[in-house]
Amino acid sequence: MDEESGDFTEDDYNIPSIKYEYLDHTADVQLHAWGNSMKEAFEQCGMAMFGYMTDLAYVEIKEVHTIEANADDMMGLLYHFLDELLYLFSVEPYLICKKVVITEFNTEEFKIVCKCYGEEFQIGKHPQGTEVKAITYSAMQIVDEPKDNKYEVFVIIDI
Repeated sequence: MDEESGDFTEDDYNIPSIKYEYLDHTADVQLHAWGNSMKEAFEQCGMAMFGYMTDLAYVEIKEVHTIEANADDMMGLLYHFLDELLYLFSVEPYLICKKVVITEFNTEEFKIVCKCYGEEFQIGKHPQGTEVKAITYSAMQIVDEPKDNKYEVFVIIDI
């Protein structure tokens, strides 16, 4: 996780459309995200998690950090990607992301490099949503059907 400095471009401030929802699950919540590619579905799932922790309308893009995730398969990659995002929020700089952009999405070596745009979470400025304690493998699903242009992920987070 490295903080990057320098000026932001106009594109850094463009926020993608919301392509996620929250599904009720016994004592937890299930994130359902989709996109025009599996990369976009992963990005949307990351944003769904941050959106559950606070109202993203209050988050400004003031800093950018880079995270990396590696795994042995796609489910592991999704798990470790979300876990790295949660770690970024849970330790200094306590970054709440308004936007995540995967810059490397390698589905053969199961590696992600992602830029995370946001600011330090501050009680008083950012409404407190629900604390996410952990990512789980429970009922995790990845729908990757290029012929039907269907890219979706389902992840249960422990709250």
